[in-house]
Amino acid sequence: MSLDREQVLRSAAALLTRKSTATMDEVARAAGIGRATLHRHFAGRDALVRALESLGIQEVEAALDAAALDEGPAQDALRRFVAAVEPSAGLLSFLVTENQLFEGEGQNEGWNRLDARVSAFLRRGQERGEFRIDLTPAWLTEALYGLISSAAWAVQDGRVASQDFQYMIVELLLGGARRSVEQ
Repeated sequence: MSLDREQVLRSAAALLTRKSTATMDEVARAAGIGRATLHRHFAGRDALVRALESLGIQEVEAALDAAALDEGPAQDALRRFVAAVEPSAGLLSFLVTENQLFEGEGQNEGWNRLDARVSAFLRRGQERGEFRIDLTPAWLTEALYGLISSAAWAVQDGRVASQDFQYMIVELLLGGARRSVEQ
């Protein structure tokens, strides 16, 4: 019987998004394999997290592609991206909190590609007058990642309804928390 590496990674991602401190034994159980089998494919937690990082970057890049960020109004493109990334939001949330991913020369170049694409999209929205210009695209990018991660945790914990995921993120990013006079 051959090991389905992607299935193991998806099982690990599902567990680690709920319990970031899960042990390799717990990851193996969640994947339905033995600990020795898991260690043959991932020498340790660091190797597993790096493989999850690659999967997460791949999924976010696919969401960016699916969102067609250069098409139509930027607000619509933002909504499409949040909808496309929603299935991977828990994994993104886990990865954003894994400090080891952002240290030294071991940092995956994929993060820079993602940041560049999202920042360029947000800059386009600013240049077209759709997004506020007093906040840098880099900050808006970080805020978007943070909102996606926070919404993923809130939905997972049952504090927020899953059907509100997209709405909450887009509306808070675009409108902020300040109450407008019209309301």
